[in-house]
Amino acid sequence: GRRGWPTSDRRRGVEARPPSQTKSMDDEEIQRAAELRKKRTFKKFTFRGVELDKLLDLSHEEFAKLIHSRARRRIYRGLKSKPKRFIARLRKAKKACGPLDKPEPIKTHLRNMLIMPEMIGSIVAVYNGKLFNGIEIKPEMVGHYLGEFSVTYKPVRHGRPGIGSTNSSRFIPLK
Repeated sequence: GRRGWPTSDRRRGVEARPPSQTKSMDDEEIQRAAELRKKRTFKKFTFRGVELDKLLDLSHEEFAKLIHSRARRRIYRGLKSKPKRFIARLRKAKKACGPLDKPEPIKTHLRNMLIMPEMIGSIVAVYNGKLFNGIEIKPEMVGHYLGEFSVTYKPVRHGRPGIGSTNSSRFIPLK
């Protein structure tokens, strides 16, 4: 056949099976797939080689060793009163809710607040200059800043010309 591919099953070495055997093979494949689905485990989250449960046990200084230099410097110089108060409010909201409930969102203007491991699972409403965007903090967000998840501008919508965008639009009557 084309590009050197064999044209028939006989040439490929595939033997024709009686219909009774093909049905049982399908059943076996279905069982095998079901077993694999049961076995499939989710990849454990790690942050720079440290697993989530160990990450939660780290102190601020130990966590600082895992993050980038700008954030590390900020932690080493000590968290100021506003970030400390913010973390305390998050802890309080987490304690107040039940074990399976989501905590109350905490409003904040601290866009430059680093996301620490202890903040995971909290809901934060980050101000973007106009309104507060609700963010649920996930393990993947650790080491980033809150402001990265609350966009301050409305993304441009291309392909929709308005009035005055072209010369021909001058002659369109304004209803």
